[in-house]
Amino acid sequence: MSARREPRVAVIGGGTGLSVLLRGLKKRYGRLTAIVTVADDGGNSGVLREDLGMLPPGDVRSCLLALADEENAMREILKYRFKDGRLAGQNMGNLMIAALNEIYGDFEEAISKMSDILRVQGRVIPITSAAVRLCAELENGNLVFGESQIPRVVLSEASPIKRVFLWPSDSDASAAARLAVSEADAVLIGPGSLFTSIIPNFLSRGLAEALSASRGVKVCVCNVMTQPGETDGFGVAEHVERLETYTGAGVIECVIANDRVPGADALRPYASDGARQVVPTERDAYCLRQRGIRLLQGDFIEIKNGYIRHDSERIADVIAELLKEKEAR
Repeated sequence: MSARREPRVAVIGGGTGLSVLLRGLKKRYGRLTAIVTVADDGGNSGVLREDLGMLPPGDVRSCLLALADEENAMREILKYRFKDGRLAGQNMGNLMIAALNEIYGDFEEAISKMSDILRVQGRVIPITSAAVRLCAELENGNLVFGESQIPRVVLSEASPIKRVFLWPSDSDASAAARLAVSEADAVLIGPGSLFTSIIPNFLSRGLAEALSASRGVKVCVCNVMTQPGETDGFGVAEHVERLETYTGAGVIECVIANDRVPGADALRPYASDGARQVVPTERDAYCLRQRGIRLLQGDFIEIKNGYIRHDSERIADVIAELLKEKEAR
């Protein structure tokens, strides 16, 4: 990386975890790209997907808002969620993306126009333009079709996920996504739902190969909590091992994992839902060393409105240090 230019940072994932991380990274990195899954088929995004035949806008919208100009009044309008009538529960941002998709006839162009409206810092790229469904094979041999169904069926059948795959299986990662990863000085994977937000990106052909070929430092941001129906019983090492099944072994260089244990009051709502905290152990450290992966642990969380989230600014600081190390080599 040249000292005369701003570093390029790419982040791969989806869901709330990705948008939280982007809010901190945008304060430090102007050349920031979010690569976002489009396998969502639940909630209001799923309704628009079925009604209009478009890619689900929800995760993309969250990332656009996270990267938007904080002073832009339009940002607040697009966060609005209708409370009554036939639009109850629907998000204004989703509807705007749907309208732009209809006007321009192209989802990526709709995202580009929305980025202009919000004065987005960086880029948001859907991983593929194909209308894909996320499917899972469970350990009991049963198949589950649809991202929104996977955790529910895993829990009801008490059978963990064996593998996930896309239908149809021949979708390609977008050229823009592959280029962003290949040119990045740092590539962050996660946080987010491991099997339904992060891994689906690597099921589109070409992204795993672009990641492997990239000279950027490759970092997994481990989830703070397990997710019922997806990662029950997982520690840090299990998160990384399952991820490497899809990225390829020997690709991930570092793992950022939180080791601060918050108070019982903060953890109680998660425990009641069946989630537990993911804290790195000596076993995790040993397993990661065996895989040639560096464990970076510390206090990487903040608690807001009763939710435990990653402290995105602290993670941005860690990435800055990794980039300095990379430049010095």
